[in-house]
Amino acid sequence: MEIAKEVHEGSITTQIVETVLNEANQRKARRVVKVNLTIGSLTFLNPEQVQFWYKILTKETIMEGSILEIEGKDGTVRCPKCEYEGDFKYVDDSIFHAPIPVLQCPQCDGKVEIISGKDCLIRSVKMLL
Repeated sequence: MEIAKEVHEGSITTQIVETVLNEANQRKARRVVKVNLTIGSLTFLNPEQVQFWYKILTKETIMEGSILEIEGKDGTVRCPKCEYEGDFKYVDDSIFHAPIPVLQCPQCDGKVEIISGKDCLIRSVKMLL
């Protein structure tokens, strides 16, 4: 399971780096200095792993040595059963061979709908033109 998580972070970070490089190239930037990300808790991305992959993926590019600043964003859910909205209860379902997260309503244990926290957003990029 740990390898799968690292691949998850690696592929998402690859998309982030490619997006920033494309934007930098369009603007004819000489260097990328800083990238600000917001990562929702329900992406299940490990910020340390994102930092690790970022450092590897930016080598020998105009992003090498740039600062990656990551801000976390809490997840919010809504329960259609009792109309609760807010934080959630996180449970591992033992019926599966690997840990699979199950989100439940903390008031009635019902299934919930995710309102926020699944996003990974590039908030800003500082470049030298």
